[in-house]
Amino acid sequence: MDAGSRLLAETQADVVDATDRLFDQLLSVPADPRDRLYEAMRHAAIGGGKRLRPLLVRAAGDLYHVDRTLSLRVGAAVEAMHVYSLIHDDLPCMDDDDLRRGKPTVHKAFDEATAVLAGDSLHALAFEWLVDPATHADPFVRSELIRELARAAGPAGMAGGQMMDLAAETAQFDLPTVTRLQQLKTGALIAFSVEAGAILARIPAEGRVPLRGYARDIGLAFQIADDIMDVEGDEQLAGKALHKDEAAGKATFVTLMGLDRAREQAVALVDQAIGHLAGFGEEATLLRAIARYIVERDR
Repeated sequence: MDAGSRLLAETQADVVDATDRLFDQLLSVPADPRDRLYEAMRHAAIGGGKRLRPLLVRAAGDLYHVDRTLSLRVGAAVEAMHVYSLIHDDLPCMDDDDLRRGKPTVHKAFDEATAVLAGDSLHALAFEWLVDPATHADPFVRSELIRELARAAGPAGMAGGQMMDLAAETAQFDLPTVTRLQQLKTGALIAFSVEAGAILARIPAEGRVPLRGYARDIGLAFQIADDIMDVEGDEQLAGKALHKDEAAGKATFVTLMGLDRAREQAVALVDQAIGHLAGFGEEATLLRAIARYIVERDR
């Protein structure tokens, strides 16, 4: 294992543990009839998952020596937004999944109404946590984080991509359209996670251009790797149902490009992403290792 891989393994383990501990604190179950709602949120948010988005916030923040307590809070907010999207995506009215992160989906473990409310609550809490002065002393930084997360999660980001994904069940999308779909559905929150580290450091927008390029490329590489795993992966390792896109007749990077070309494209995107970091030194080792991990992971 090289130095970058060791750093990634150690940092990811730390981020996973720290994120779970923060969720445990922030989602403390009240002693009133809301307890079932909080238990549902905890079921979805605590345990399991790669914590890629909090990891990216940490890695980007480390470029600029951001206090890791602040990076952790922002990472928890973006992870809450991601988990909300998974809860809703798993509902019968959308992808209708029974398994997520190796355990029953929220509507299976609880019920559909509770799942909807758990997702809604995590969506709201993400912004509540960001607006808290504990996230950053500068209100302008907090405001920018809120604006960028809202943009990444809404119709110009993740939700817009999810709508395109639903439309893909009855329409035949070409490669540019699938690329756009995934840039919104998967890439928008990944892009926010990377940029958030720089926002915490008060880096102006023009100074974030290399990070935006890096995030764009790893976001696409991540989805191509997911499409490959959907064809070749192990459901036990993935912790979710596979082969669903094929069964639904959806166009994916694999169906449009073929397995070999899709693999080549994912590797090329990772190389390109790492190229965007050429202006950084050893402080970008973790970001480079994350980019390589994107295509080497098995879940």
